Amino acid sequence: MRQGDRDEFERVFRSAYRSVLGSTYLVLHDRGRAEEVTQDAFVRLYERWGKAVSIDHPVAWVRTVAVRDAVRRAKRERFVPVIEVVDREGPAHAQPHDVDLLRAVAGLPPQQRAAVALYYLEDRPVDEVANLLEVAPATVRQHLFRARKHLCDVLGETVEAEVSSDVDR
Repeated sequence: MRQGDRDEFERVFRSAYRSVLGSTYLVLHDRGRAEEVTQDAFVRLYERWGKAVSIDHPVAWVRTVAVRDAVRRAKRERFVPVIEVVDREGPAHAQPHDVDLLRAVAGLPPQQRAAVALYYLEDRPVDEVANLLEVAPATVRQHLFRARKHLCDVLGETVEAEVSSDVDR
């Protein structure tokens, strides 16, 4: 890899790592596993950098790879009995007063957890969430509806209106 390419990769890595880590953390709810998935995604980007520079948005590519890997890992691991403890260090935007919410989100199935993290916590439109999760937008809205219902039950809140179309966002 040429020095210019290496510098550009480093710039992308430095600018996007925390954000991608935050996305994977919200799906996996474990900082160590989230770091591993995020680092693996960046390694894959580095290995493909010659091809990736022709991609308009390498950050979007690495985020897609990381989120999809995190969802796959969460699905595989949900059958392993694990006591989940919220990592108070978490992503940069998680605050200590969000612990109840983070624990409630951790109790969701992986696809719902990913949909909630990407739509509500990262403010991504339904179509982008659908693309990242490789499902239809209607499936994302269904995941969000079910997740909201579960979170409201767990947190003692009332269910708000359904997810609006992205045109209203």
